[in-house]
Amino acid sequence: MDFLLGNPFSSPVGQRIEKATDGSLQSEDWALNMEICDIINETEEGPKDAFRAVKKRIVGNKNFHEVMLALTVLETCVKNCGHRFHVLVASQDFVEGVLVRTILPKNNPPTIVHDKVLTLIQSWADAFRSSPDLTGVVAVYEDLRRKGLEFPMTDLDMLSPIHTPQRTVFNSETQSGQNSVGTDTSHRGDSNQQTTPLHTSALLPSDTPITPTPEQIGKLRSELEMVSGNVRVMSEMLTELVPTQTEPADLELLQELNRTCRSMQQRVLELIPRIANEQLTEELLIVNDNLNNVFLRHERFERLRTGQTTKAPSEAEAAPDLIDMGPDPVATGNLSSQLAEMNLGSSSVRAGLQSLEASGRLEDEFDMFALTRGSSLADQRKEVKYEAPQATDGLAGALDARQQSTGAVSRGACPEEG
Repeated sequence: MDFLLGNPFSSPVGQRIEKATDGSLQSEDWALNMEICDIINETEEGPKDAFRAVKKRIVGNKNFHEVMLALTVLETCVKNCGHRFHVLVASQDFVEGVLVRTILPKNNPPTIVHDKVLTLIQSWADAFRSSPDLTGVVAVYEDLRRKGLEFPMTDLDMLSPIHTPQRTVFNSETQSGQNSVGTDTSHRGDSNQQTTPLHTSALLPSDTPITPTPEQIGKLRSELEMVSGNVRVMSEMLTELVPTQTEPADLELLQELNRTCRSMQQRVLELIPRIANEQLTEELLIVNDNLNNVFLRHERFERLRTGQTTKAPSEAEAAPDLIDMGPDPVATGNLSSQLAEMNLGSSSVRAGLQSLEASGRLEDEFDMFALTRGSSLADQRKEVKYEAPQATDGLAGALDARQQSTGAVSRGACPEEG
């Protein structure tokens, strides 16, 4: 019946999927992958069109490099898109008729494709087990296990959660990492849809060093790219929005991006001392610095938005106390001292950020951590001057589209990000 609907690659998202899975690509185009996620989340036909395009690229394709790229796009979309897309991907027809069929012995798939398919099935089955309308993949997974099929061992992969479309407030009970902020506007109010982390505590003790394999290194780098995608989107919003004229929907999305990025930073900081790979550690440190910089810009935005940039005479007299480098219950105290020349206030970021448990302790830890780098965080702040870092065209385009919409948008890291 698909042939009656025309070429799957003719739709806007289909065209991008065709480019993102082209066999001439040497590696994944993460900016394009995140743009695909944005289109899926922000358009009515996005999920169906993307599903058809991915299916078209996989079915019967003997170019396994293209198949692998399609599987990566599929994985990225599942992590960053919403329930409308999950329903299609988690169906038994797709998992069994497309994914499993791709790795049948008669097709002679390479090991990397074989393991990738099984890893996706296993992770989705675990993540969607509690959702009644997403259990098709669970049935296939259990059937394969009963037949004696061995699934790949998962370790670093298990550190990545499957992200569902709704906005999850990270509190003391939900502190798991999240790849990206979803932007599925049709399911924003559904509170029973939450990020479903894959379980890691039973597999990897918190102090166990990790020596990643080349495949795991690639996986971790893809996750870091998703974190960077969220940072880029948040930076674009901070550049485009006027603090005193921000629409409620934009403000809500910005606050959710901030919460999500802070949760991501927790995962980054957990990995830094455990990864036994110097180059990866350096990449994690760079991502951590970028997160810190965008947090500083957000704090300044909040101060301007809430009108705390001008101090009364009595408050100005108390300034010497505010730059005390000793213990301070307000996590942004150090920030105000370093940015005193900009007449920023010293009160904490608005109550939205206080939903993160022990955020003050984390902020202090992050500042101390950043000071161990080649240049201090203070130096980095002077260099940044609160200008938006370069963002990809895809993310910028998606953000422009979002800002032109009158409806509330909820976003994610890859990513969307995005």
